[in-house]
Amino acid sequence: MKKHIPIILIYMSLLFLWVGCTEKKIKLGKDINFDKEENIHYGKSAEQIMDLYIPQIKTTQEKNVFIMIHGGGWRSGNKSQLTFFTLSMMERFPNYIFVNMNYRLASASNFGLPNQTDDIKKVTELLKNKLGYNPNVILLGNSAGAHLSMLYAYKFDTDKKVKAVINIVGPADLSDPGFKNYQEYSFVEKRLVDPQIQKAGTSLIDFASPVKWIDENSAPTLSYYGNSDRVIPSSQEKILDSVLNKNHIFHESYSFNGGHLDWDQHPNDQFLIDKIETFLKKTDKK
Repeated sequence: MKKHIPIILIYMSLLFLWVGCTEKKIKLGKDINFDKEENIHYGKSAEQIMDLYIPQIKTTQEKNVFIMIHGGGWRSGNKSQLTFFTLSMMERFPNYIFVNMNYRLASASNFGLPNQTDDIKKVTELLKNKLGYNPNVILLGNSAGAHLSMLYAYKFDTDKKVKAVINIVGPADLSDPGFKNYQEYSFVEKRLVDPQIQKAGTSLIDFASPVKWIDENSAPTLSYYGNSDRVIPSSQEKILDSVLNKNHIFHESYSFNGGHLDWDQHPNDQFLIDKIETFLKKTDKK
């Protein structure tokens, strides 16, 4: 015989879920609390939304910002992929503001660039207006998001507010013969870059390659690559490190056991967070 659940219990359960989903604060520990705003629109496109987490710390000191940029081959993915890792980062860096952003995805009718780097710029502009100051930012991305993080920092950060780049399994040189085995490489050639922004003497592939824009003023970079990654070849890490060395840019590079998607699995995720913390302390001293 079926038991009937009282209507009042169903109502209370739904109310509890609604309140939980709309909660504007996050408590991560005894003294770690953030204010949360989800799905803030920073542009007219439905894809131009971001989540914002501001620590509940009373201080007059300007806070730095982590901007988290998801992967997905430039034409898929969502900020929700980085939500859990963002929360783990917030627990380790309770004095930082965090942004977890979506960006306009590439498609048969829309090029990835310059839309996607423009979206990073739009997020920094919204932060400047919302916070009342122009914060230093740390760009943290995985895969395509790491590529966009590097490309924005090395080429498009005109006001030099990118304090550091955390590159997780990101392609840095799209002309690398090893990367040309990427199964979606034809898309990279045809749909990643709008030909209208191509500069004379620069191929579309070179334009979209972060290593081509590194100079002596580029942002410090921490890289993290898998030792059995079948998407991003090990040559990418070597090329990036070589160019950063040549230009005397402070950088560190680490590898983890696993493939392209294993970077945020235990213990790889905690190892990365430990290295980020140490890396940022070193950049502060430079």
